[in-house]
Amino acid sequence: MSGALHRLTRALVERWLVFVIGIGLWEAGTRLAEDNSFPPPSKILQQMHELWFTGAWSHLFLNKAATDNIFPSLGRMVAGLVVAALVGVLLGIALGRSERAYAYLDPTFQFLRAIPPPALVPVLMVIFSLGAQMQIASIVFSAVWPMIINTADGARSVDTLQLETARVFRLTAVERLRLVILPAAMPKIFAGLRLSLSLSLILMVFAELLPGTTSGIGFQLTDAQSRFDLPQVWSVIVLLGILGYALNAALTVVEKRALRWHLAARGSAA
Repeated sequence: MSGALHRLTRALVERWLVFVIGIGLWEAGTRLAEDNSFPPPSKILQQMHELWFTGAWSHLFLNKAATDNIFPSLGRMVAGLVVAALVGVLLGIALGRSERAYAYLDPTFQFLRAIPPPALVPVLMVIFSLGAQMQIASIVFSAVWPMIINTADGARSVDTLQLETARVFRLTAVERLRLVILPAAMPKIFAGLRLSLSLSLILMVFAELLPGTTSGIGFQLTDAQSRFDLPQVWSVIVLLGILGYALNAALTVVEKRALRWHLAARGSAA
């Protein structure tokens, strides 16, 4: 028991020591500088508590401002990420298994993914008008390209011997896809999903900075900036960092469980 506790303590120290030292230096430096543009972390945490965490314990201490802004933002982000993942995997698998289609369409995809999302705002406004649909569409447009490119790369790298073995056993196309192609492409799919997750969080904030938005984390950020409320601006920035870390950690857990066989095989080979 003491050995496990020692390992846990050591892991926590190794993971968080630099972060804690950085926060301490930030606190000391901002208090010495006394610059209102850079409030100390203690003041930011106090502001975050007042903004979002003054609710009842039965609601996880989340107040109405939190439920009216954080949850809708996360809902739009998750919706955009799910659509991008589904479309990206389907198109990526199709492109990865067809050399001709990949050769024809890859330049077009490379061109489209290079377009900055702000440049498409007028087009998206015409197609979807202002609101949640346009916000989700902007997230999908940016998040889908890492999924397509990584999935296609994973589908192209399937071991030829595995495919030949599947043909020898007379597996159908659906069975080959489910038992051979998708498992082989999974590491690349999760790599694309990790990139798409980061882009979805960024585009979630960008979409909520557009006119016509009445709720969301990005809306709170714009409102605080318009009032020069710097503690609230920093509170939103810190909240986005926490959400990004939490979502990435959750995805890492899912990835480790889904790719347990892959990690075990790589460990055996090493």
